Amino acid sequence: MNIYTRMIIVLTSIGLISGAFLAGVGTLTKNRIALNKQREINEAIMTVVSGAQISSKIYEERDLAVYKVNNEENELLGYAVYAGGVGFQDKIYLMFGVNPEITRIYSLTVLEQKETPGLGAKITSEKDFLQFWKNRDCTKEITLHKPAVNSPEQLSPSEVNIITGATISSEAVVNIVNLALEKIRALKNEGKL
Repeated sequence: MNIYTRMIIVLTSIGLISGAFLAGVGTLTKNRIALNKQREINEAIMTVVSGAQISSKIYEERDLAVYKVNNEENELLGYAVYAGGVGFQDKIYLMFGVNPEITRIYSLTVLEQKETPGLGAKITSEKDFLQFWKNRDCTKEITLHKPAVNSPEQLSPSEVNIITGATISSEAVVNIVNLALEKIRALKNEGKL
């Protein structure tokens, strides 16, 4: 057997062993990853709907899931909406809470993003972005306020603050929320919520 044949056999064997090892690790960690993601979603539900004790998924499609949220007495507090869409760098996944009538956004949190560090990544910052989402009126389309302001009181009821230098990321979050609101209103009108 010549040297080239031996090299091909050795490299093929190493590749097969490495591939089998990676497949095994993927299989072993798949359930743990799913559990961690569900735990993150449950924590986000408790964050976006104050007083939440019981939640159940009532609707799901690609990049959208709606959770019915109740308190300890099993009274409906509202809905937690998990939504995703395209940002500047990659997909953005977020969760926001709305009241049962879908007229007010309680709050919003960003679960996953890969936006530009120091700019677009500020969509995860309470001080720079998330504080401006609390108790927003969503009877009309949510819009961005330009230029940026210092406090939520300086905004109209259906406005949120833009992040200076990260217009695309800010717009992406607003678009994701507006599309999700449109969809859940349609679901409510169809009697699916």
